[in-house]
Amino acid sequence: MTTLILLEITRTLRNRRYLLFTVLYPALMYLFFIHAYGTSQLAGGLPVKTYFMVSMATFGAVGGVLTGNAQRIALERKSGWVRQLRLTALPGRAYTAAKIAATAVTTLPAILVVFAVGAGQGVRLSAAQWAGLALALWLGSFVFSALGVALGYAAAPDSVQTVVMIAYMAMALFGGTWFPVTGSLERFARFNPVYLYNQLGTFTQPGHSLDTVAVAGLAAFLAVFVAAAATLYRRDTRRA
Repeated sequence: MTTLILLEITRTLRNRRYLLFTVLYPALMYLFFIHAYGTSQLAGGLPVKTYFMVSMATFGAVGGVLTGNAQRIALERKSGWVRQLRLTALPGRAYTAAKIAATAVTTLPAILVVFAVGAGQGVRLSAAQWAGLALALWLGSFVFSALGVALGYAAAPDSVQTVVMIAYMAMALFGGTWFPVTGSLERFARFNPVYLYNQLGTFTQPGHSLDTVAVAGLAAFLAVFVAAAATLYRRDTRRA
């Protein structure tokens, strides 16, 4: 399984599209948002630069693992590569775990590049906050990596890109990626994994600690998505 993970990581990092849309694009969007807002703080005193640093880091991480896993699995199903792997001694759970682990590793560049740009734009956090935020966002990306695996088996190879984009854009729109979620919409956002993911960064605000409700919610989503991925993998195996 280790060999498969290393292969997946190497293949992803060599993909120019990955580097452009997962690593560079969120950093450019971050610069756009902080200069588009006419104020330095959002409602409640939250600095604009800190808020969008977190949301654009999650934007790159989620986009990378969702599209990376779902599209690659769909293409591998179409080409027959998954069928060939099933003829080896590699168990299905190892294949699924390798996909999740490999794409989760590749989220780190997306997160760290946005952090570097944020620091250059004046975001000031303690060393412990920088490290804790990076760790929280990296671990949170496993949730969407599992969702990507599930969508890769759920959607037809020719339509998986459309399915992923619609699903992610809907979650991002109401999850605080493009603008803060407030008022009555916030009650429903608690059922949105992207919103919970963005909430992991609230501990960087003065007087706030890690949102344990968001952590619990993401853990529940992870369990659901992993179970869905395993079920869909077995279903795909029976059809093969």
